[in-house]
Amino acid sequence: MSHDDFPTDRPAVVTCGLPYANGDLHIGHLRTYVGGDVYSRALDRLGQEAAFVSGSDMHGTPVAVNAEQEGVSPEDFALDWHERYAETFPKFNVEFGNYGHTHDETNTELTQELVRDLDEAGHLYEKEIMVAYDPVDDQYLPDRYVEGTCPYCGAHARGDECDEGCQRHLEPGEIEDPESTITGNPAEYRERTHEFFAVSEFADYLSEFLDRLEGTPNARNQPREWIEQGLQDWCITRDMDWGIDYPGDDGEQDLVLYVWVDAPIEYIASTKQYSERVGSDAFDWETAWKEGASDEFPEGGEIVHVIGRDIIQHHTIFWPAMLEATDHAEPRAVMASGFVTLDGKGFSTSRDRAVWADEYLDEGFHPDPLRYYLATNGGFQQDVDFSWEKFAERVNTELVGTVGNFLYRSLLFAHRNYEDGPDADALSEDVAARIDEAVEDVTAAVNDYSVRALGDAVTDLARFGNEYIQRNEPWKLVDEEPDEAERVIYDCVALAKAIAVLFEPLAPEKSERLWDQLGEPGSVHDATVEAAGEAPAGDLSEPTELFEQIEDERVEALNEKLDARVAESESDDGGDAGNDDDGGDDGSDANTEDTDMSDIEPLSDDRISFDEFQELDIRVGRIEEADGIDGADDLVKLTVDLGAETRTIVAGLKQLHDVDDLPDTKVIVLANMEKAELFGVESNGMVLAAGEGADLLTTYEDAGPGTKVK
Repeated sequence: MSHDDFPTDRPAVVTCGLPYANGDLHIGHLRTYVGGDVYSRALDRLGQEAAFVSGSDMHGTPVAVNAEQEGVSPEDFALDWHERYAETFPKFNVEFGNYGHTHDETNTELTQELVRDLDEAGHLYEKEIMVAYDPVDDQYLPDRYVEGTCPYCGAHARGDECDEGCQRHLEPGEIEDPESTITGNPAEYRERTHEFFAVSEFADYLSEFLDRLEGTPNARNQPREWIEQGLQDWCITRDMDWGIDYPGDDGEQDLVLYVWVDAPIEYIASTKQYSERVGSDAFDWETAWKEGASDEFPEGGEIVHVIGRDIIQHHTIFWPAMLEATDHAEPRAVMASGFVTLDGKGFSTSRDRAVWADEYLDEGFHPDPLRYYLATNGGFQQDVDFSWEKFAERVNTELVGTVGNFLYRSLLFAHRNYEDGPDADALSEDVAARIDEAVEDVTAAVNDYSVRALGDAVTDLARFGNEYIQRNEPWKLVDEEPDEAERVIYDCVALAKAIAVLFEPLAPEKSERLWDQLGEPGSVHDATVEAAGEAPAGDLSEPTELFEQIEDERVEALNEKLDARVAESESDDGGDAGNDDDGGDDGSDANTEDTDMSDIEPLSDDRISFDEFQELDIRVGRIEEADGIDGADDLVKLTVDLGAETRTIVAGLKQLHDVDDLPDTKVIVLANMEKAELFGVESNGMVLAAGEGADLLTTYEDAGPGTKVK
């Protein structure tokens, strides 16, 4: 691993969190996989050698529970879902170099080998622990067969994770008031011998690792709290018969490895399978993953994990400790995405309140607009709210109105006026400089791990193109200044070629179609950013519009279908969501169930007068600058334009928002809040936000900085 800017000479591996093989995919799941695919393709555009890999998580209690309910074996159940996923991802142009699964021979062998290495190095030990046991059904209850109360925050929790509260990983025996999810019986704790990985020995290493780690801020900041609180050793075995056998088990315990041992090892297994298919000369998996496997790169390759934010702990604590203990390369970066909500509410699979992957395609929509929406709607670590209205607005405004409009009007004019394509000695200086700037923006976006900025670079370039053609009006020059008209359109065709190259990571299919319309040789998928600045050389074909407008009537019809489906589902189950965990190691829809009304803080009975309200000076502000405060895990120093003056305000947003995305955000500020000094910075006001996720309050339309809220 290096910390040099991409592209580097080292082999890179981009991975996505493994989906549990136990349920349909919806667009909430797709956010992580689209993000990983976009990032991997962007690395390819820079000329970085990279393998994009993932696989289905076949093991764990969710699979076993659901298989039992359907009366089939866990293997048959999980393989069926694995095959469906392998068919679904390409439909959204998510193209893994290899997509495997955790139950195959490669992963089984690598997992047992790595666990043996941990044992031989002295990092494993046996320990008697209390395990939940159903005395009525006479069986031990591993993780997801148990529910109860989180010992840390008091929220309702699964046996392996406080999924509804503090998000902490829970060890066997920790959950309070345990209850069997199989029978509903109260469970009791009994002693049982299990294997533990001494994660606590790696606390110093992990703290230093987080200092080096790149990616999204939440992936670096969230784990620090767990280290500061003191790391607990990790139980790596479970009492069940579905999974990879613990290699040291003598058969008496019937232990299998915990799913979070073999799941991340699938990243290595899938890379190995990719290497075996393309040949080690094309990509050497050992150079990428093993320290010392290459004399040229003894520290290994560039490993980038793209995950959901609810599995940060596994990828920044457990997994790097395993890698360090077994002489594997540590991850260079972890990109942790936010969740996807629907019209401001959480996805609910039990209530059928979701936009399913197949449903989106069945409606006749192309995959690339959804890819663009998921990748560019907010910073990667922020939650994305999907609605058909918002989706249509982004498609109509940005893809149709900006990108598509420039491409179609330019290429149609060129095709009709220049049989073999427009010709000029060279690009205009300002156009060449603008293309170079867009390439620099794309390179910066890759190194900032910002898929949103990748999209912004393209739409900004198309916006420049629209302004350029409108300013020069070649249709007025054709008769009186034909050479100048041809030069302008030559510039526009060059801009279109650059857009095709730079837009490929987000809209690969549409970019290939544009490449064909430009008559460029080969495939846009093989073009690097150098091609973006090269002169257009193809024979233009008659263009067609790349993106379709979504009409209001279509949005209304889609909403009616969704509302009817949700209503029918709620009437069928009495509105009870039950346990809505549909799995997904990527974490893309965890914790997005409707908030239980019992969790809402009751309204205050204490009232204030209108005069008291008038004393609050609440203003619209616009964030101009945002910088993290050294030594403060949560705090950001904001420079906020309040119209009459600019204020410095300190806000606890660092772990909840991408700091780089905060500038230009309109916010609501309590301007007459008492000043306070925080970490040496004077805060002059308070930015208002809602909920634990610090959902920033803003304005609906165009109220400018300084406008008073009343």
